[in-house]
Amino acid sequence: MKEKDKDLLLDEKEEMHEENGGNGHKHEEHKKKKKKEETPAELKKELEEKEGKIKSLEERLLYLQADFENFKKIKAKEKLDVLKYANEVIIKELLPVLDNLELALRHAESTDDHKGIHEGVRMTLSEFMKVLEKAGVKSVEAVGKKFDPNFHEAFYQEEHDDVEPDTVVSELQKGYLLNDRLIRPSRVGVSKKPDIQ
Repeated sequence: MKEKDKDLLLDEKEEMHEENGGNGHKHEEHKKKKKKEETPAELKKELEEKEGKIKSLEERLLYLQADFENFKKIKAKEKLDVLKYANEVIIKELLPVLDNLELALRHAESTDDHKGIHEGVRMTLSEFMKVLEKAGVKSVEAVGKKFDPNFHEAFYQEEHDDVEPDTVVSELQKGYLLNDRLIRPSRVGVSKKPDIQ
């Protein structure tokens, strides 16, 4: 074989090899191109799914916010109703006391029997105190007790030889506790040692 023919054969082999290699290379490029085309479609689909989930969550959030606002309004109304009608039970129990006071007044207008009126008012007061005690109200003990600024309000002082100083000797106005909490202190007179002259 001539040198020239050998060179031609070599050139043809190289061209065939390049064509085969080129086809392999072209095949790789085709795969990459196809993958690139599929990737945006997959990403688009995934993005649409995520957007759908976000929209769904936003809607749920809006419903929850609306439900919470409604819940707050209902609770506020219930609280107002509780405050508005909280005293209904005690008021119903006080109505008979009111009836008895009205009866005492009518009786006082039609008679001169002061003893009977006094007894009627005393009974009504006793009934009234029973209703208050049911509601948790108690009177503060004062006369004869040591003065306690937590329960007593000193209105004046009196000199006493026979009583320890700072002892409550008189009560101008009763004090009251509601479930053991002071709601009004007793207004009292308190003893003191006589001034030495």
